[in-house]
Amino acid sequence: MGLTYFKRYRMELDLDGPIYTPPELPAGYQARPWQESLLDAHAEAKYLSFCIEIDANVFPCLGQREGCRRLMREIARRDGFLGEATWLLQRDHDGDVQSCGTIQGVRDSKGYGAVQNLGIAPLDRGQGLGTLLLFHALRGFQRAGLQRAFLEVTAQNVGAVRLYRRLGFRCVRTVYKAGEVAYA
Repeated sequence: MGLTYFKRYRMELDLDGPIYTPPELPAGYQARPWQESLLDAHAEAKYLSFCIEIDANVFPCLGQREGCRRLMREIARRDGFLGEATWLLQRDHDGDVQSCGTIQGVRDSKGYGAVQNLGIAPLDRGQGLGTLLLFHALRGFQRAGLQRAFLEVTAQNVGAVRLYRRLGFRCVRTVYKAGEVAYA
């Protein structure tokens, strides 16, 4: 094992203007607003979205199902947790409902909306589902009266960075997160 540093961007968006119109939800998918009973489904979607991605190296809990459950419980218990900015995507495949996307929203100590762990499972990417989840979270922040939203993204996650820029997020700071990785 060795220590390395991951480059991450803090990106922000003003919420005082109109939020873009999201894409249509593809057939067979359902966007579900936060309910406590969906906590394990959010954790499963989080695990499927991140377990093989660079973020599982940056945040090792994302590479384990139990780590994702623990993280989801911690987010849902935060003082600033916003259920209206927390959404789950599920796909119905011949009667088998599977969790495939998740986003959580938190009001931080400055009154900004903090996007937590937007993730779409690999088999469900490329359909505008990340855009749709982000739209729901940002609308939730607006309904909560927040004026600004932010997120952090690993610079190597080029698709996510491209999505956030396309939707109006701007990089305001570069940070580095230390993480242990196995050397091959």
